[in-house]
Amino acid sequence: MMLHFPDPAKLKTRKIVFEEVFAALDCGTLEQLKELSSKRRAIEETINATSSITEAIAREMSGGLTSQNEQDLQKLKLYLPLLENLVFHVDMASSNTQMVRWISNLRIQWAGALTGTLPFLYLMGPKYFQVNDIRFELGMNLFLYAAILRERALEVMPEDLVLSATLFREAAGVYHHLSHDVLSSLQSANSVQRPPEATSSVATVMSLICLAEAQIVTIMKAEEKRTTAGLLGKLHYGVSEFLDEAACLLHPRTSELKDISARLLEYISSCKALHELRSQKYLAEELRVAGQVGVAIGVLYEALINAKKRIPGEESWRDIIKKEIDDAAEALRKLENENEFVWHEKIASGDELPLPQGSRIVKIIPYHPTRCETPLIFKL
Repeated sequence: MMLHFPDPAKLKTRKIVFEEVFAALDCGTLEQLKELSSKRRAIEETINATSSITEAIAREMSGGLTSQNEQDLQKLKLYLPLLENLVFHVDMASSNTQMVRWISNLRIQWAGALTGTLPFLYLMGPKYFQVNDIRFELGMNLFLYAAILRERALEVMPEDLVLSATLFREAAGVYHHLSHDVLSSLQSANSVQRPPEATSSVATVMSLICLAEAQIVTIMKAEEKRTTAGLLGKLHYGVSEFLDEAACLLHPRTSELKDISARLLEYISSCKALHELRSQKYLAEELRVAGQVGVAIGVLYEALINAKKRIPGEESWRDIIKKEIDDAAEALRKLENENEFVWHEKIASGDELPLPQGSRIVKIIPYHPTRCETPLIFKL
C-alpha cells in the first residue's frame, strides 16, 4: 500500500481572455489568441469545477478517454504548446512598455493547496496569488500537468506497475524542467509573493517525491518476482533517502517557503517512516536467514521504537503505518520466541546494529517542451 497525497493537483485559477488584452496586428494572431483562451477555458472549468459538460460528452470530446486524469492531461497537452509560443513572443518584446502593461492586465492569478493557510482562513476560499509574468502562467500549468501525471500513475498502478512507474518518472521530469528551466528565471526576475507551487524548491521537492513513488512501484514489481530480502530492504531505504533529500530542501524554511503546507511536510515524514520500517523488516529477514537472529531482533526492536514515534494524524496514512507496525511486531514476536527456545543469542543493540544501506535505481524521464511555431504579431 502507498500513502496518497493528492494536494499538488488541487490548483485553482481565475479566468484569462488573451484576445481582450493583447492587440493583434493580423487575423492569424487574433485566431491564435482566441485558441489560447479556448484551450485555457477548458482547463479553468476542470480545475475550478465549473464545467457544465456531462461525463458522456466529455468522453466523446476527448476521443473516448474514460479517465478524468487522461482527459485533463489531454487538455494541457493542447494548451501548453500554444502557451510556450506566446512565452517565446512575449520574451522577444519583454522590454516594451506596452507588452509589460498587457502582461499586467492579464491578471494571472493562481491558488494552490501547498500554501500553509490556516484552516479557518481557508474556509473563506483559496488564497490567490497574482504574478505579472507570463512564466508564472507557464509554470503553474506545468506544475498542474506533472501533478495530474502523478495522479494518473496512482490510478493505473493496480493494473500496470510498469506504466505507473513510467508516469511517476515522467512527472519527476516535468517538475525537474519546471525547477531548472522555468521557475529559476521567474524567481530572478520577480520578488513578489508566489504560491509554493511557483518556487524552484517545491518543484524540486515534488520531483524527488515522484522519484520516491516510482521506486515504490518498482519495489512492488520486484516483490512479485520474489527478489531477495536484502535487495528489497535497500530499495525501501532508497525511497527514504529520496524523501530525506526532499525534507532537507524544506528545512530550514527560507523566505520563499515560510508559508508551506504542514500536510506536505507530514506526508514526506510519514512516507519516509513507512519505508524505513519496511527496509528494516527486510534487513531483519536477511539477518535471520544468515543465522544472525540476535541482530535481527535488535534491528526490528529499534525499527518499531522509531516508527511508533512518527505515526501521522492523517487517518488513511495512520492506518497503513499502524498495519506495518503490527506486522513488524508480529515478526519480532516470532523471532523472540524462536531465539528463546532454539538459538539463545544475545540481542544486539546500539552500535552492534548494522547501518541501513539504500539503493536508488529510478531516474527522471526528461521533459522536452514543444512549441507551436505560429508567428504572433502584436500592435506594439
